Amino acid sequence: MINADLSAGATVTNLGSSFLERLGNQASNGFNRMSRNIPGGGGASEATEAPRFRTWFEGYGISARNDAIGDFVGDRRKIFGGVAGFGTRLAPGVNVGFSVDQSHTDIDVPLALQSATIDLTQFGFNASVDAGPWTWASAIVHGVGNINSRRDTGLGFATAGYNARLDGVISEISYYWSKDQYRIVPKGAFEYVRARTGSLQEFGGLDPVMATGASVERIRVLVGAEVGRYWIFDQKILDISAYGKLVDNLVQNFSDITVSLGSQSITFQGIGESQYGADAGASASLSLSNTARVYLNYDAKFRAASQSHQGTVGVEFKW
Repeated sequence: MINADLSAGATVTNLGSSFLERLGNQASNGFNRMSRNIPGGGGASEATEAPRFRTWFEGYGISARNDAIGDFVGDRRKIFGGVAGFGTRLAPGVNVGFSVDQSHTDIDVPLALQSATIDLTQFGFNASVDAGPWTWASAIVHGVGNINSRRDTGLGFATAGYNARLDGVISEISYYWSKDQYRIVPKGAFEYVRARTGSLQEFGGLDPVMATGASVERIRVLVGAEVGRYWIFDQKILDISAYGKLVDNLVQNFSDITVSLGSQSITFQGIGESQYGADAGASASLSLSNTARVYLNYDAKFRAASQSHQGTVGVEFKW
């Protein structure tokens, strides 16, 4: 069984979900929404015209693991990546953005003496509409990448290279409620992701195998809320927020993966998440001026047999 191949398929799917949810948060985050509607996020006169364009840059790291599930022995993953994006206001309350996410993943499956790397490029488009206290946001993502696997056969390493693709969409509705410098933002989202990995043929080692391509489809809903507060000092704005979401994976479909060695073959299915889970996180943002902001984000995902922790540092400029 090629555990690293199963892990790679699940990882590509989760990377797509993570990017989609970050894009959705660009619009539904309470402080970002306030900044769009009140110049300077409350630190400038309402008569001041808000900047029309913005660009942002992020660097992030993820530590994740899957526990053993059936024949899958479990894995550990380390992911590093960066994001660059550009956005604009098309009309009052109507905003769009485009961004690119480049990531590198190291997968380790120690109990199976297997490992893999994934280099994935994702292209994302997001849009939002503010109407009174309501915000509707959506995002679409397309990703392409390459996977390289390595398996210790005892008499050398069997290696393989193959491709990966993903497509996803998310739609989110949120309601912004505030009192003084405090806010509560209930949210609900619908997400769809489809990921595909190509067929592989190992080379080298003892008894190299081949495996068919695989696909994963996932539909889920996320419901939760954000709470936050901001402080104004020295013409700067410090904002602190936290969120929690309940996750229901309504549908998870996996294609069969057939692994062949000569005339012998065996069939497996991909690995997914538990039906129910929870996401949680926190953010700290410091607006240095009406046109520059730095921020830190922490995001965690908890499932019955897996969890991940992500840290992000970013900078945003407006004009």
